[in-house]
Amino acid sequence: MFATAKFPLNNDCIKNVTEFVSDILDKHKVSQKDKTKAILILDEATDSLIKHGNENTEITVSLKSFLGTIHIELLSQGEEYSLASNMSSSSLYSDDGYSDDIYDNIQNIILKSLPYNLKYKHKNGKNSIFMTVVKSKHIFLYQTLGAMAIAILLGIIFANAVPAEINTALNDYIFEPIKTMYMNALKMVVAPVVFLSITSCLVQFSDLTSLGRIGGKIIGFYLFTTVLSILLGIGIFFLMQPGDASLATNLMTDSSSITSTTIDVSIKDTIINIVPTNIIEPFYKNNMLQLIFIATLLGIATSLITNYSDILKNIFQALNELFLKVTSLIIKLIPIAIFCSIMSMMITIGIKTLLSVLAMFGTVLVGYLAMTIFYYLLIFIVGKLNPIPFAKKYAPTMLQVFSLSSSNAAIPINMEACDKMLGIKRKIYSLSIPIGATLNMSGTCIHLAIFALALAKAYGVPLSGSIMISIVISIIVLSMGSPGIPGSGLICLSVLIAQIGIPIEAIGLIMGIDPLCSMFRTMINCLGDVAVSTIVAKDENEMDMAVYQS
Repeated sequence: MFATAKFPLNNDCIKNVTEFVSDILDKHKVSQKDKTKAILILDEATDSLIKHGNENTEITVSLKSFLGTIHIELLSQGEEYSLASNMSSSSLYSDDGYSDDIYDNIQNIILKSLPYNLKYKHKNGKNSIFMTVVKSKHIFLYQTLGAMAIAILLGIIFANAVPAEINTALNDYIFEPIKTMYMNALKMVVAPVVFLSITSCLVQFSDLTSLGRIGGKIIGFYLFTTVLSILLGIGIFFLMQPGDASLATNLMTDSSSITSTTIDVSIKDTIINIVPTNIIEPFYKNNMLQLIFIATLLGIATSLITNYSDILKNIFQALNELFLKVTSLIIKLIPIAIFCSIMSMMITIGIKTLLSVLAMFGTVLVGYLAMTIFYYLLIFIVGKLNPIPFAKKYAPTMLQVFSLSSSNAAIPINMEACDKMLGIKRKIYSLSIPIGATLNMSGTCIHLAIFALALAKAYGVPLSGSIMISIVISIIVLSMGSPGIPGSGLICLSVLIAQIGIPIEAIGLIMGIDPLCSMFRTMINCLGDVAVSTIVAKDENEMDMAVYQS
């Protein structure tokens, strides 16, 4: 949208300007609240231009709209002045018997709006006032998409036209450090956010029966989607049959870097390690299962004591608000992190490496698509909700977590999406999102199932019934015990293939594309967490439907 008009500086100028702008805003269905505020400030801004304008001149009014954001610009010749000190309520005054205090209050409201709505500059003898009327709700999505598109385009150019030495230097000294710093900032707040979110959630439950009911639903859904995703991955493998013996003779890189980290595939050890030996270690190691255990224990204990219960509740809730605010400040920088992350991937992996294992990667993508469709069906059938608002509202967050490659790092982002975009009450998402980041790894399950079976086929390992059962059980345990960090998929896969007799060198076939796979599986993991949170919130009547449907 673009509209412009010129009006002479006379007694009717303010009226003409406001009527022109009002008509345009009505045509573009701007809300009454935003329109009223815009006209009020526009009234005052126009009056200030008139007072400091030259004789026989005029005001040029321009309205511009781009991707849902609407701006107004006023331009007029005149002397330089201070906009804030000259915004008065005189233009609003009328002889209607009201006191001056009313107009002073109106002026205060206007002045408080100035930092967010108005920008003033004087250049070449002209005064210019720039005002934002409506800021698009999807501006963050556009910034994210823009960062991704620019990074992909520049990544292809740099990978093919820039010498490798320069690309390596750019990655080592710019892209990788910025990406690492951002990831470190998110990891810094993960442990306190998980701990305080669960604790502040649990202290609100005076009835432990209600807590057990909600917690049982959440964990039950997560176990169901975990098993289903494994079976879905196995089914898609047998349907598409990726992997052949020629791949085994074309290893792309050495797998020795993976073997330095291992995970015990033991149900007994996984359960035993839930209880920490001390209360501090889980925080600096970001051990999610142990943090959930401590937070649950303290939350329940706080709700049961009497003398200091209210004091502790206020402390936990205040600290939770603090760390969520810190997180929201960090999240604002995510387009920069996305740009650096994708640039790093494009210039280090390269297009040729991505194409070399396209068949296996394509099969995994089909699995992710099938799981996404299933989650939407779950929202529709079980949650009795229209999944279209969910898909639209969660899309920006999916793009954000895509670049993080870490379920743990995405916890604060998912919680913010549940709260502000989907209308889920904190009572639900404070419990479901941290637990889901540990227990609900549907994307990881599909990844492990398809790649393990494809590598088994490539290396001629027979897939007997006992091996299939071993694969299912191992994936369940690995998905619950794996660290929610970039690169954990390779660690889990190396453990899984060793269990079924595939050489560890087979990891070399997919190491080159694992960063890209990690982004996709993190996105599906997080989608599952938020989908289950939505279903449970709807079932418990802990959801603002006006926010969800808006």
